[in-house]
Amino acid sequence: QVQLVESGGGLVQAGGSLRLSCVASGSIFSINTMGWYRQAPGKQRELVASITGGGKTNYTDSVKGRFTISRDNTKNSVYLQMNNLKPEDTAVYYCNANVMVISEEARLYDDDYWGQGTQVTVSS
Repeated sequence: QVQLVESGGGLVQAGGSLRLSCVASGSIFSINTMGWYRQAPGKQRELVASITGGGKTNYTDSVKGRFTISRDNTKNSVYLQMNNLKPEDTAVYYCNANVMVISEEARLYDDDYWGQGTQVTVSS
């Protein structure tokens, strides 16, 4: 009922920048917290950054000062601006959203949704 589609990943040299985008579509009544997670080979998926519906942000320590999360509620979208990228930022990045869904029967419920992931590779 809800789909998240990411874009913007790629290959970049250390010190470079990338901007990830994620747009949500479907039976959306409202979107609560949105976030970006990443998973490197052999490691667990970790939270990179999150942003509430009111705009409060949270970052993991390793990206503070380099990454910026933002959202456009009119477009059901969340973005991650990544600057000064490092090889250790290499991972598959996933968009996540906690969505208040409206069913065909007009019932409201909330659920978590994930995008398909986008690869970010930072070369040294």
